[in-house]
Amino acid sequence: MDKQPIEVQVRTTNDWFGQFAAHASGWLGSKWAFAGAGLVIVVWAAVGPIFHFSDTWQLVINTGTTIVTFLMVFLIQNTQNRDARAINLKLNELIRAIDKARDQMIDIENLSDLELDELQRKYEKIKAECEARPRKANALKAVDVND
Repeated sequence: MDKQPIEVQVRTTNDWFGQFAAHASGWLGSKWAFAGAGLVIVVWAAVGPIFHFSDTWQLVINTGTTIVTFLMVFLIQNTQNRDARAINLKLNELIRAIDKARDQMIDIENLSDLELDELQRKYEKIKAECEARPRKANALKAVDVND
């Protein structure tokens, strides 16, 4: 089977959220963002005595962290979805490009959980067979040496 190269036309789209999520998750995952968050906590703790450790003082940090956490969930999920999709497409291309690979494995992420469980059992059986081979070979060598 002759496998033709797939041509991809790259288009720039106005995916403002995807671009924002990529930039934001890149920056928010940096050591500087972590240091900034730590600094916010230090400042909040330092002003505690000024506000007599009041309920309002506690509510400020609780509300702030809740809002940040809520928004970060969507940024992280967007980034994870895009990364998973890109990895799946790369794997699909590798499967397509290798002559001995089974093309049926392309897009298996769309199978049901039961179908994926069945595939996993098949590959676990193959793995067990592969792991048993060196033991059999070593057992045969031991027999040859003792003869």
